[in-house]
This record gives sequence, structure tokens and C-alpha cells, in this order.
Amino acid sequence: MLQAFRGAQVFDGHSLRAGVVVVQDGVVLDIVETVPFGATEIPLSGGILAPGLIDLQVNGGGGQMVDGTTTAADLAAICATHARLGSTGIMPTLITDTDAATDQVIAAGIKAKGTPGFLGLHLEGPHLDPRRKGAHDAALIRPMQAADVDKLCRATQALPALMVTLAPASATPDQISALAKAGVIVSLGHSECTLAEARQAIEAGALCATHLFNAMSQIGHREPGLVGAVLTSHLACGLIADGIHVHPQAMQLALAAKPDGVFLVSDCMAVAGTDLVEFTLAGRKILRRDGRLTLADGTLAGADLTLPRAMAILAGEVGVPLPRVLAMATRIPADLIGRPDLGRIQPGGAATFVHLADDLSLRAVWTAGQKLA
Repeated sequence: MLQAFRGAQVFDGHSLRAGVVVVQDGVVLDIVETVPFGATEIPLSGGILAPGLIDLQVNGGGGQMVDGTTTAADLAAICATHARLGSTGIMPTLITDTDAATDQVIAAGIKAKGTPGFLGLHLEGPHLDPRRKGAHDAALIRPMQAADVDKLCRATQALPALMVTLAPASATPDQISALAKAGVIVSLGHSECTLAEARQAIEAGALCATHLFNAMSQIGHREPGLVGAVLTSHLACGLIADGIHVHPQAMQLALAAKPDGVFLVSDCMAVAGTDLVEFTLAGRKILRRDGRLTLADGTLAGADLTLPRAMAILAGEVGVPLPRVLAMATRIPADLIGRPDLGRIQPGGAATFVHLADDLSLRAVWTAGQKLA
């Protein structure tokens, strides 16, 4: 079937432009000026037609967490929940847990390969720094061992992609190098490391930093810490732009320091896509109040956020230009995981789109040319 999406600005992954997106049988043919003869028109009535959004840190959704009971069917359900929220490609994320839980999630991810929206796994821990544990269970945080390296190197060969968040205090440069050479996307986070320690990890092959500013050593004028290392290096970094995890002016500083490479993450939990007001995480109650998810003691435990909401905050409250905001939720994260086929509207690419209103709220989602209910 020949379709023509018309009436909205088009974000192609790099810039906003006028045009009609022509699709045949779920694949983009081109962006043209007028509707081709015989095409079925999809009227959009303003707003922006953008590539499907990419979220590399998704702890759960639809009432489910990624945990030691997760199956391939559960991953598919979480992907489907987030597709309806605009994130048509996600990395389900397991936070610090037992070895058995990690094995279960890796096995589920391997079985889920090919599931719509499943881009691979993100293992956030357990090889972190307990001094920056955040909401992670300190009793389960531990140093990386040779068996862990072997497991992760095998897993990355069987998964679409694998991101691992670790702290230099719990992984040696040689271990980081082995992971990077095997294709693991090593991300630094939950760390109290010094600038020198961070740079050593970067030289070993780390490519990314997890939720910039949160759960990491901050900038000091004599010791710049992990934040300083991120802002003065080639590292990509995720950003939770809910206006709670990071102050808008801190976001401005980071974006000024890094013209490219900053991408948006939701860091969302089981409540995403639901009206739940609380849930359980590793036996601890998580409360949903006033846009926050917290432990009983007030510690932030993930975010109550979607990527369209994060984009609206960046554009409206931080003043980031629209093309950059859109790239932070599409092309930049897609490129980090080696998927140039995603995060763009381009000839030959899948017709997986989001239609956003002028205020960046979500109007509609299409996957392979089919509108989601």
C-alpha cells in the first residue's frame, strides 16, 4: 500500500523540513513536496512527524519491572507498552540484582531477539560503587570477576546490543577493555571515581555515561570527578530531563559543553503507562507522588517520565532548539548502539514514526506504516 504522510513538519533525524513522507508497504520511499498519484493520504494537521523514539534505559512499564522473573513475553509486553508511549525502540534495563536474575534476563533477551521494539539489554549493575548506590541494593553490589566478563562477552554476541553500567571501583581497565573489544557498550555510572580514574576507564573503552549528574562524583574546582570527565571527553551520556533529577541550568551547562552525544532516557519504572501509585522493587516499596518515584526515605528510584514529556521540558523549560531535542531522542541514541537504520526518516528505513503536537505531546504512533491503537 502506498501512503503519504502530509501536513506536519518532518524531522529526518538531523533537521526539520517541510515535506510529504511517502511510504510503501511499511518502508519509507522518500520525502517529497507533493502527494504522489494514487497514494492514500495520512493527514497530520500540524505538529511534527519524527522517527520513533529510542530509550536506552527502561526499567519497566505496564505494571511490570525487569527482574529475575522476566521472560521473553514480559519483554515483549514492556516494549509494546513503551511503543504506545512513543518509544518504539527500547533497551529493557535490569538494575543491580543477583547472578541468577542476570542470567534469567539475559536468557529472556536472547529469546526476545526480533521482538518489535526490542533493541537489546541494559544491565545497570551489579558492578557499581556502593558510595553512589542510589536506589540500588548495596548488599548486591560487587566487584566484577573473570566469570562476569566471560558471561557478558558471550551475551553481547547473542543479543541485538548490550549496554553495561559499571563503576571503575568495581571493574579494572583490563576488564573494561575486554568488554569493549567484545562489543559491549560500557557505560560509567553509580561511581565516586576521580577524573583520573574515569579517564583510565575511557581509555580502556568505555563509550557512555549513565544518567549524567545522578549517582556520580560531581565537578569540583580541584577534582572534576566523573561529571567533569564526561563533559570534557567524547563519552555519550544519558540525561533524565524530568526537571527533578537534573536542574534546568545544569542541563544547559552540559548541553553547552557537549554539542553532540547527550541523549534522553526515561529511567522509567513499572508504573509507566499505568495509573499505579506504588509498586515493589526488590522487596522495597516505591511511591509515585507528584511526578516522582521514591523509596520511603525520599531517595529517587527511577523516574515517572516519558520521552515526549522529557522533550517538552527540554524545549519549553531549558530552551533547547527543537532539532537538537528531537535528535536526543532519536538519532543520537540509535547511533550509540550502532543502529543507523533507526532514529531517522530516510529512504529504505522502516516507516516507524511518532506524530507530535507543537508542544511535543504525543498524538499518534506508527510502526512499519501501521498506526497503533
